[in-house]
Amino acid sequence: MATTKVEKTLKEIYELSSHFVRTSETKMILDYDREADVLYISLKKPQKATDSEMLEDGVLLRYRDEELVGITILDVSKRLY
Repeated sequence: MATTKVEKTLKEIYELSSHFVRTSETKMILDYDREADVLYISLKKPQKATDSEMLEDGVLLRYRDEELVGITILDVSKRLY
């Protein structure tokens, strides 16, 4: 039987999943570095970016030519609460 904590985690994952299934990408890789508190999202097979853009809120967008291939979110745990 699922505990309240597990049920809460599943609810959060389902909410997150709904955002991912709306993208046109078919494969994404998530990698969280707890020590650095950084979430890396690769929207395709990980590859070198040819350009990047740092947004004011600490989000780094990585591009290969004109295509968005990755997102890096700094201080990600502070954004959850």
